[in-house]
Amino acid sequence: MMNQKIKVLVVGAGNMGRSHALAYASIPEFEIVAVCTRRPESRAKLMAELPEGTPEANDYGQALSDWQPDAVCLSTYPDTHYSFAKIALEAGCHVFIEKPLAETTEQCRELVELARSQGKALVVGYILRQHPSWIKFVEVAKTLGKPLVMRMNLNQQSYGKNWETHKELLSSISPIVDCGVHYVDVMCQITGSKPVRVSGLGAQLSKELPPDKINYGHLQVTFEDGSVGWYEAGWGPMMSETAFFVKDVVGPLGSASIVAADASSRGKSSTIDAHTKTERILVHRSVKNDQGDWEKNDEFIDLEDEPNHEELCRREQLFFLRGILGEIDLTEHQNSAIRASEIVLAADQSFRSGSTIKL
Repeated sequence: MMNQKIKVLVVGAGNMGRSHALAYASIPEFEIVAVCTRRPESRAKLMAELPEGTPEANDYGQALSDWQPDAVCLSTYPDTHYSFAKIALEAGCHVFIEKPLAETTEQCRELVELARSQGKALVVGYILRQHPSWIKFVEVAKTLGKPLVMRMNLNQQSYGKNWETHKELLSSISPIVDCGVHYVDVMCQITGSKPVRVSGLGAQLSKELPPDKINYGHLQVTFEDGSVGWYEAGWGPMMSETAFFVKDVVGPLGSASIVAADASSRGKSSTIDAHTKTERILVHRSVKNDQGDWEKNDEFIDLEDEPNHEELCRREQLFFLRGILGEIDLTEHQNSAIRASEIVLAADQSFRSGSTIKL
């Protein structure tokens, strides 16, 4: 591997597929052997940005057979993740896959076990784990004592093309599952504690969706150490921009909040760069002196390394490269992917059953 390029088959050419493909094109160790989508028109924009002559394919199974890649990048709809990843791993490929890893916890575990038995890298697209500012946010939140209260959301006022994309996604996944895996993963990193029970609720706010689908959801998770967290996500033209951006952790010793004035401004909730933007962290310490005054003033941590969406995807692929080359142990990454999926899927089950789910 060290002396030759790693051949990658890119599957899916939407927002994430495009960004990952551009990342591969920028990293010398990788070579894109083909871009595969069901419809040629969906990859037209991407193909114009890649080196001339990059091959195209319409059938995933045929592309695997024809090109025999070393690695596969899956940025397809969630209901294909399990089957596509399984086929790739059984074909001896390393796999980078967008979140969520699969549609059930059992499928997630099966894919991880298969990757390990095959000696192949399996990396899930947890983009916040590559973001320096989110890494800092987790670090600061760990200094706030226990138990912790963690409050996070990502509501998106989507319309036009973005709403059409969301409606397609909603046919196979709810917002709290799709985006929720990122934020419950952050909660798990902060607490370092085992999640023990999950509750969820949801609502359908559009008649454009099938009767059993929701475009708004809310989950609550309780951890073994007494920490609690909630996550909220809604998609659609009816969503409030005011309720778009909350990233807040509170503990006995104070609080840490991501303050992203630009990302939170009106009209930004459907912009993909705004979803990871941090700008700065507000840290409040609840320590008083003998006179009863605050011992420390609130502090802003300004964050200079603020990569955009495409740079974050590039960092994800550099992480994948290190996994392929055996330079890092992916055990914690994969176990965390299973754990995050377990939480959000339990929230969806809770909403549909009307019961709290014990993990």
